[in-house]
Amino acid sequence: MDENSWPESGDFVVCTVKNVTDFGAYTSLEEFDGKEGFIHISEIKAGWVKYVRDHVREGQKIVCKVLNVDSSRRHIDLSLKDVNEHQKRAKIQDWKNEQKAFKWLQFVAEETDTSNDEMEMIKLKMLENFGSLYSAFEEAAINSEDAFNDVKLKKKLVTSIVKVAQSNIKLPYVDIAGFIDLNCYLPDGIEIIKQALEAGNNIEEEGVRVEISYTGAPRYRIKVIAPDYKKAESILKISANAAIDTIEKLGGKGEFHRHNNTVKA
Repeated sequence: MDENSWPESGDFVVCTVKNVTDFGAYTSLEEFDGKEGFIHISEIKAGWVKYVRDHVREGQKIVCKVLNVDSSRRHIDLSLKDVNEHQKRAKIQDWKNEQKAFKWLQFVAEETDTSNDEMEMIKLKMLENFGSLYSAFEEAAINSEDAFNDVKLKKKLVTSIVKVAQSNIKLPYVDIAGFIDLNCYLPDGIEIIKQALEAGNNIEEEGVRVEISYTGAPRYRIKVIAPDYKKAESILKISANAAIDTIEKLGGKGEFHRHNNTVKA
């Protein structure tokens, strides 16, 4: 990731513990160029913590929630106690998926003889249009070249991306999507929208994957990948309702728009 990129408050991040002290732990953020973060002892675990080393150790990979970011001081405050097991598993899986997708993109670069500078621009386009590299390859595996109809990429690149995607990703039975419009004009509206998105994304169902991505104010795309259409449709409604209920309880407004994109494996 760009060394000038910083996480935002409320983000979940994958960290490596670098140094454990009596008053907390220093970490490096894997997705943000190894930037340093700090977990105060009070944010290690709910309740009283006597020894930090009883809970974290050097070299350990952990998932933390970002509490505060001061880029001018290059300081990031983190919390370990504010991450539940579902959030931890989901974040680790997303991180592993992005690592795989980055390697796949390197395969594409080698196969198409594309320069590093051009591949960096391609990576940014994929992130902008799909939300993550893995999502881009996943869409390519499901929808082939059609996944890139609205993305300006050379044909040889698209062909290579689809080839790599379909060789490495096992297609799900169905993939459906819908959109939610979230608006909040209160002073803390951005944080309220984040809470609503987190509620919509925090759906735990075995064999089901929910992804929410930004498409352009005030619209967000909910994608559900599931073993069958009935379950996918149900989870899509649950996710959308969770986000809308949350934002309306906090003083904002939400609206769901159905978009059907079903694909059989």
